[in-house]
Amino acid sequence: MGKPNLIQCISLPIPTVPCTMSITVTTNMPKVEVHENMNAVLSCEFQTEKDTNPRIEWKKKGKNVSFIYFDGSFKGRAKMDRATVTLHDVTVKDSGIYHCEVTARHDKICLGEVAISLSVLELAQAPSCQVPETALSGSAVELRCQDELSAPSAVYSWFKDNKLLSSAQLPGAGYSLDPKTGTLKFKSVSATDAGQYRCEASSGTGAPKSCAAQHLKIIEYFCYLYVLNLPGFCCIPNYHTNE
Repeated sequence: MGKPNLIQCISLPIPTVPCTMSITVTTNMPKVEVHENMNAVLSCEFQTEKDTNPRIEWKKKGKNVSFIYFDGSFKGRAKMDRATVTLHDVTVKDSGIYHCEVTARHDKICLGEVAISLSVLELAQAPSCQVPETALSGSAVELRCQDELSAPSAVYSWFKDNKLLSSAQLPGAGYSLDPKTGTLKFKSVSATDAGQYRCEASSGTGAPKSCAAQHLKIIEYFCYLYVLNLPGFCCIPNYHTNE
């Protein structure tokens, strides 16, 4: 009877297989730009290998990491639809880099993420307008308009009685308008220049903003000549207001 064949089993170490990114996370809008008080939609789409119910987290990363669904500033303002999140009534403080992170536990426990940049544009504030209440007929008058918070710099327009005043140097117009500085100048006002004036500032990043209309009154100066017993004339002024 022969000797039995002996089978020697050698235990070999199983090499660790690095986790491959079996999950893909993408966005169709890597840069989002909206105005204040609007809704911002941050798109996030993913595809997993096996996991049908992956974990989805949105984070705003900066000096401190903010979790969209848990931090106070986002609580009640975020709505999730699959992986896409909508932030309601955004403010300038919401601007930043957001990360959509998807963890598929059954896909070799791999993590995929995508970054989205959100820029919230500040609404243009009403410009500051300076319109004199009264002006003497024949005098030079200057109306000023300025929007210090505008970015980029605003372009200004003036309206009289809700009619746009042309910035072109028209012959016989009696005024000049600089759309860059917002200054409206009259060389010599007359009764026809009385009315409601307002300025509109537009920076190209949102709807134009206008200051409240202000009324300009023109005072006319009449001189009556009376012949006195003595040689000479006496000029008596009489003021008349055009409104």
